[in-house]
Amino acid sequence: MDRFSEIRAFVTVAEQGSFAAAADRLDLSRAMVTKLVSALETRLGVRLMHRTTRRLSLTEAGETYLAQGGALLAELEDLDALLSQGASKASGRLRVTAPVSFGMRFLGSAIAGFQRQHPQVEVELSLNDRKVDLVEEGFDLAIRVSNLADSSLIARPLAKVRDRLCAAPDYLLRRGVPQHPDELAGHDCLLYTLTSQPTLWEYQAPDGSSGRVKVKGGLRANNGDILTNAAIQGMGIIRQPEFLLQQALADGRLQVILPDYQWVCLDVSAVYPVRRHVPGKVRVFVDHLVEFFAEQKNSPSGDGL
Repeated sequence: MDRFSEIRAFVTVAEQGSFAAAADRLDLSRAMVTKLVSALETRLGVRLMHRTTRRLSLTEAGETYLAQGGALLAELEDLDALLSQGASKASGRLRVTAPVSFGMRFLGSAIAGFQRQHPQVEVELSLNDRKVDLVEEGFDLAIRVSNLADSSLIARPLAKVRDRLCAAPDYLLRRGVPQHPDELAGHDCLLYTLTSQPTLWEYQAPDGSSGRVKVKGGLRANNGDILTNAAIQGMGIIRQPEFLLQQALADGRLQVILPDYQWVCLDVSAVYPVRRHVPGKVRVFVDHLVEFFAEQKNSPSGDGL
């Protein structure tokens, strides 16, 4: 029994949650999978798993070994695929995470087109608005809609999105249309809580000068679709990316406010961990995303979305 067979057996058991499921996945007998995991524990001199008749759980050592062993296996499999098949023939499971609203609007189509070209890649998409730790949580790639700070991740730009300020016509009829950003302080504003300062809205004036206004409102949320729907219902003024507002602006349910002012402009980027060998499945997927967003014709910002 070689070391990689032991590691592969352990990682598969941990991922599948049982020896039986792992045996099916590896096309081995359950007895062989158990023997491989036991041999690994014996060689390391530590227990990696707690086993009972009802459940299986990892020890602290097992959690550590899963993170490192899983990464090692992924590196080996990617290198094998790179050398034996070439980067254009990527295969295996690709774990991707992206923001909820952005992913729902764009990534279904993007992934469908990708898998028509690369049916051997199994894409697992997780939509989450929090900032995911790719290495810690085992993701190959993230789509981020933000101005990225320096990090240990590789970032590939895909597009840009701009925030717009808008409200429902009935709200503006009741409360008046702001003529300057300072007037927003007297309005009900719908606040997005995943920004660093939800109540400070920065802007650039038509003359190029910059400013900020402190806003307030009765609704805060961590999802832009919720805030957009609230704005449509006349609850207040919203500042969100144009791709969220596009349909409501087109059919008149929302109306742009202060159109001559520039609000936030965000980068859409594909980010992935720095590795000695970039996995072929990651490389071809990112290349596909670059082409996909470049081809989009309905970009609310005109910058490729």
